[in-house]
Amino acid sequence: MTEPAGRPLRADAQRNRERVLATAAEVFAAEGLSVPVHEIARRAGVGTGTVSRHFPTKEALYAAVLLERMRELGRYADGLAAQSDAGTAFFGLFTRLVYEGTAHRGLAEALGGSGFDIEAAATAADCNVSERLRRLMAQAQQDGAVRPTVTFADLKALIAGCLAYDGPDPERVIDVIRTGLRS
Repeated sequence: MTEPAGRPLRADAQRNRERVLATAAEVFAAEGLSVPVHEIARRAGVGTGTVSRHFPTKEALYAAVLLERMRELGRYADGLAAQSDAGTAFFGLFTRLVYEGTAHRGLAEALGGSGFDIEAAATAADCNVSERLRRLMAQAQQDGAVRPTVTFADLKALIAGCLAYDGPDPERVIDVIRTGLRS
């Protein structure tokens, strides 16, 4: 990470930033988005000014948390692609995205409502998970692991359906979708 002037962050500033991000991710996931910034700062063991220097608005903090999750998912997707066949990689990423989406739905909704373009930000930060999923799906279709008639729009709708499910056994619903996607 760098400061706005383009200089790298000092080691202590980088640690503080990482601590704030980790704390915010935990708090937002467990308690929702209404937790005040000063409470996140307190739990991270830093001052409110420290949070504000790194994240001038609460939306900026939401965005940073969500982009960090997307970076992790991007690394996960890249690892799957390198170590697994296309079908296994695709279904592994699909499953992880549903679980991650469920855990961090509030962040995405808050950013969407604020006019934040998460796709553009993810592309700029080289963590566009949608593009990785699209590539894995195309490879899995080419290898015969996924029905060739399934479009990326279909897949996004299926993920949205999984995220909307509020029943006791999400794994069962995910398994139904995976089965339906297979060739």
